Order: sequence, then structure tokens, then C-alpha cells
Amino acid sequence: MTTILIIEDEVQTKKVLLDSLRFEGFEAIAADNGRAGLNLAITHHPNLIICDIMMPEMDGYEVLSALRKKRATSAIPIIFLSAKVTMKDLRLGMDLGAEDYLTKPCTVDRLLTAIKARLRRSQQLKQHYSTEKGDSSEIFFELEKYAQSPRVTAVFELIEANYHRPLQLKEVAATLGYSPAYLTDLVRQKTGRTVKQWIVERRMDRARKLLLKTDLAIAKIAEQTGYLDTAYFIRQFKQLHGASPHQWRKIPQREIA
Repeated sequence: MTTILIIEDEVQTKKVLLDSLRFEGFEAIAADNGRAGLNLAITHHPNLIICDIMMPEMDGYEVLSALRKKRATSAIPIIFLSAKVTMKDLRLGMDLGAEDYLTKPCTVDRLLTAIKARLRRSQQLKQHYSTEKGDSSEIFFELEKYAQSPRVTAVFELIEANYHRPLQLKEVAATLGYSPAYLTDLVRQKTGRTVKQWIVERRMDRARKLLLKTDLAIAKIAEQTGYLDTAYFIRQFKQLHGASPHQWRKIPQREIA
């Protein structure tokens, strides 16, 4: 059963949330302050957390920061539910890794929609990651490493869904609602690489598999990995691998493992 943790110090709000979630078939547990909520998260590893911001003991930001520092709880999705709604507050919450930020008063229907959307996205990501990991997709090994940063995860998801067609930084940034410069700095800071480098790495990961496992022509492999210009694909592949795709294909796998 899907477990949702509510961290909320307002008694009536907490009761409404618990009743609504249990009615929807979730296993709902609750804490009335930040420190108790943190302890429950560590003990129960819920599938999702709904957290107020202004609370005794520890506020929502402190709870989120503490959870993101622990490997066992770093990837738990968190939705902030609070009357604290300034742009500065929103930015702080997202920077710390909150998945969503709903303002009070908030209808139960709106909250349930946000919860189900987040849980659905998490499940899709796990299934996709599991499939790709079985096929040795390097970018998804990295995704597990950086899963505590929802914005970086969103970048990886977007690349994974679109690497096979022409995809540029400006499109990734526009889709996610950031400027290209901001997104470049964010991803470099979190992962040590740029968005463009991740796109290239995902394409090359696929290209290597196609070279080893199929007899497709180089031009077809270039097309299937998002390159409109076969010559550019060949130059980029050679720059990264020290050999052209044609030459690399002939190297025994034991020499490139």
C-alpha cells in the first residue's frame, strides 16, 4: 500500500488530510511537528510527504534539508502545503528539492491531483530507470545518483524522452521554465557536466549499443540518435572515442569493455 506522511501542526487540517487520504485508499500517517515528522520519515520511508512550512521544532525547510542529506530518504517526493507563498519562499523550497508547492487554503481535490501526479511520475521513472539500467544506460545510472534533485531529474527525463531527435539546450530550458544560462549552471553545479554534455552522452550510449548489436548503417545510427548531419555525428563520435564509428565497430568488445 502507498504510504503518505503528513507533517502538519494545525490539528483540523491534519485531520482532514488524514481522512481524505485514507478514504482514497492510501496508508496515511501524521506528525504534528517537523522533528517528529523527520523521525517518521526515517522510520517508515513513505512514498510521499506532505509538509507544512511554519512548524515547531523544525520548519519545513529544515525537514526537507535533513531528508535530502540522508541516502535512504533523499529521493522521497515532498509537497509543501503552506500559506507562506512569496517568490523567495517558493524558490527556496524548490532549490532544496521540493516537488510541488501548494498554497493554503487548498481544496482536497487539488491536493489529491498533485499527489497522484507525483506518485505516477515516480512510478514511471522507476520503471523506465529499471528498463534502462538493464540495458546499461549510463545516463540512468547517473539519474539514481542525482535523484535527490528534482530539477536535475527532470532534465534527465526530458533528455531520455527526446535524445533520439534534434534536441538543444534552449528547448530543454524552455520546456522546464528556465533560462539556458541558469539551467546550464544548475546542472553543472549538481553533476559536474552541462546539459549539452548529457545529451551527447545519452546519444553516444545509444550509438555504441547500435554499433555493437546491429548492422545498421552509420547514417541510420546517426539518425536514430538525433543527428541530422551524419558527418557531424562521425566527428563527434571520433572526438569522444578516438576512432570513427566504423573503426570502433570492428574493435573486439574485450578491448573496449
